Amino acid sequence: MTQTTRRVSQSRTVKPKRRVQPKRPVRASVLDQAVAALPGGAATARRIVGWSLTAGAAAIALALANWFGLFGAIGVAAAEAVGAAGFRVEQIEVTGLKRMDATSVYAVALDQRSRAMPLVDLDATRQKLLDYGWIADARVSRRLPDTLVVDVVERDPAAVWQNKGRLMLIDSGGVLLDGVQPGRMPRLPLVIGEGANAQEPAYRKLMAAAPALKPVVKAAVWVGNRRWDLVFNTGERLVLPEGEGDAARALVKFAQLDGTLGLLGKGYERFDLRDPSKLVVRMKSAKPLDAEDSGEATGGNTAAAMLPDVG
Repeated sequence: MTQTTRRVSQSRTVKPKRRVQPKRPVRASVLDQAVAALPGGAATARRIVGWSLTAGAAAIALALANWFGLFGAIGVAAAEAVGAAGFRVEQIEVTGLKRMDATSVYAVALDQRSRAMPLVDLDATRQKLLDYGWIADARVSRRLPDTLVVDVVERDPAAVWQNKGRLMLIDSGGVLLDGVQPGRMPRLPLVIGEGANAQEPAYRKLMAAAPALKPVVKAAVWVGNRRWDLVFNTGERLVLPEGEGDAARALVKFAQLDGTLGLLGKGYERFDLRDPSKLVVRMKSAKPLDAEDSGEATGGNTAAAMLPDVG
């Protein structure tokens, strides 16, 4: 018996070979390009990073030193060393002064905790200068190596203020400038009374309503902190009403009356225009008129005249 052997052959599956893909070129990042552009390449970049870390640590250390008060001491010592090297205030140059005593400016400029240039406090010096009435503005600067420059803007005197026996120059805003000797009165308007210095702008506005009277007004008296009396060179006194508008209208009317009737220099002592409908006139008498008198004239020779319609 013949035995047949059957061999079963198994077919093997052959996998296709993968095609080798060409490698794509790797693009350099912006950072890599920057590093490559540096002289020395990566080594330079490492040094820069090291310096940056060192600078950051130094900044933190300085902040801590400042917090604990150490930085100020180190800075002062360094500034003093700069001063010792020749950067020290030796000269003061002042410009803009016309009337104020320069000695006061020099004294303020030299009043420093240290004359080493880095330690001169320019802002504090300027603020001290502004405390002087004469100085409207100031600028303080350094001119190395050894000069402090002070540029001053002075106020202009506009009037003399008399109060409680004291005479003071004031500017157009009423700021006190300097004392005045009675024998050396400047040719400026004289305002008298408590608070009259602050009313100087209002007085100039009042006189602008009747400029023809300005040359003949000797003084203006601020009465009761509410109104003006005008004293003329010829000795008469004009009593004006309260309120800027009413006072200006009364002054204009008086200027018109004086222009037509010639009231000044005729022996009158007082004109009262507080009532807009009439002019109350007082003749000179033996009794002197108090400079602060603000009441109605009583006694003596007085007369009231109805005012004509003028203007």
